Amino acid sequence: MSKDIEKEKTKEAVRQLSNEELAAFCSQLSMLNKSAITPLESMRILMTDTKDPGSLALLTAIHDYILDGDNLSEALEKTKVFPNYVVKTIRLGEESGSIDDILVSLAEYYEREVEIHDSIKNAVAYPAVMIFMMFLVIMVLVTKVLPIFNQVFVQLGAEMSGFAASLLKIGESLNRYSVGIVSLIALLIVIYFVATKTAFGKRISKRILEKFFLTKSFYEDVATERFASGMTLVLKAGIDTYRGLDMINELVEHENISKKIEICKEEIMNQESLPDSLKKAQFFSNLNNRLVDVGFKSGEREEAMKRIADEYRRKSERKMNTIVSIIEPTLVIILSIIVGLILLSVILPLMGIMSNIG
Repeated sequence: MSKDIEKEKTKEAVRQLSNEELAAFCSQLSMLNKSAITPLESMRILMTDTKDPGSLALLTAIHDYILDGDNLSEALEKTKVFPNYVVKTIRLGEESGSIDDILVSLAEYYEREVEIHDSIKNAVAYPAVMIFMMFLVIMVLVTKVLPIFNQVFVQLGAEMSGFAASLLKIGESLNRYSVGIVSLIALLIVIYFVATKTAFGKRISKRILEKFFLTKSFYEDVATERFASGMTLVLKAGIDTYRGLDMINELVEHENISKKIEICKEEIMNQESLPDSLKKAQFFSNLNNRLVDVGFKSGEREEAMKRIADEYRRKSERKMNTIVSIIEPTLVIILSIIVGLILLSVILPLMGIMSNIG
């Protein structure tokens, strides 16, 4: 079997890399590169440390490409599992001789992406579980508990009325169509996993949450933090500003921020500076715009962007905590009210009957 065929097989064995894998790869590579170890030798070292078949296939493919004369960025590009942003940034790092700093910055960027993703996932998971539990509790009350109370009423020569009677009829209907209800629950579970585990589902869910009034500002802050982090990396790599904005647009994936990036690009085409372009696009607050101005004038452009990114990261974390702090007690209150109404609609008439009997 030829080497080209072997490479094709190794490429087929790998999949698109996650943010966690990108962060780990860039971090490990930066440590090896700082120790003056060549990319080829770095791949060999990493290959000996990995036991995952997919990761081994990827590292083998990169190793073989480098062995054939490709540089690191070309090898990463040919595997087709690294984002264009990573490939282009490493290429510019190779050209400018700042590959060490670039790899460290890429590792930090994708580590922040992992933190953002985990915070969103954790914030969504609890309300989803609470809603599901609420549904189950209400289902049990309506389909199992209320019929028992109804039998008690019948034995006492009375019958349920009002709200309790309506709920009893709903429970009878649910019992009658239990197969359909179970199928619906199964469908909802499938939809949940599609929305959280597949690329298409995540994209649709993200678009919905970006428009939802409670999470809209949070997602905009997250996108702005990604923009500022990306600009930090672009400036550190010495990438042309216009080209850098195009690269960052691939990372942001937010409609409103993408529009602002297009405004920045238009202003830069009109010979405006980046600070003025950001100001006209209304990316940041006046304070942060001033920080960018000072950073560019003092030669600390990357540090200014990094500070802004850190500020938006803290801001988005506070908003996420606020959203969770609102949702959690709200769901508990709603569940308590519904359960309380169901029980009171049964217990109060029952107490009235018992007092009359007494």
